[in-house]
Amino acid sequence: MAIRSAIVSGRYQPGEHLGEVEIATRLSISRGTVREALRHLQQEGLVAPGARGMLRVRSLSAEEVRELFRVREALEGLAVAELVASPKRPDAVAELNGAVDKLDDASVDLAERLEADLAFHALLCELSGNSMLLDTWRHLEGPIRVVVMSTNSEQRSVPMSAAHHRPIIEAIECGDAEAAVAVLKEHMAAAVECLTAAG
Repeated sequence: MAIRSAIVSGRYQPGEHLGEVEIATRLSISRGTVREALRHLQQEGLVAPGARGMLRVRSLSAEEVRELFRVREALEGLAVAELVASPKRPDAVAELNGAVDKLDDASVDLAERLEADLAFHALLCELSGNSMLLDTWRHLEGPIRVVVMSTNSEQRSVPMSAAHHRPIIEAIECGDAEAAVAVLKEHMAAAVECLTAAG
């Protein structure tokens, strides 16, 4: 979807008004199609109502970013604990190592790195075997994308490196749930620090 791509790539900035007429004209599609697309984007957390009900690209304050990552930390901490306790832990570790390798590719741009990063964290939740956990985490993806793509911090890609993810996998592999959750907590804290540094 063109509108979604424009938001997650940062072409539309947080707080920017999304006018149905302008978008419909630019994309040569009906206003009804644009309205439906914006409704889906609102459900995804990328778009929010602004003044007089006009839809805008979602914008999060530094405190909201911290709240978002505390929720992520709680969900992914549960995923990590369930993974450590799972008899399928060795297979899960192998899958996570495969996912983190994609973050090693220095040639990818920020948007591709973000997708690889989110794919790793979604896999972490999926491998926990808790479908409700994964469904709940999916609701956070839109806001996470907006935050990462809109921050001006030059450090924003640092927490998305393979080096920042491997300790999580190593802790899971060791089978110490408490240590694994602590590593994940450090990972989230580093991400928040980078994403709120410019704000």
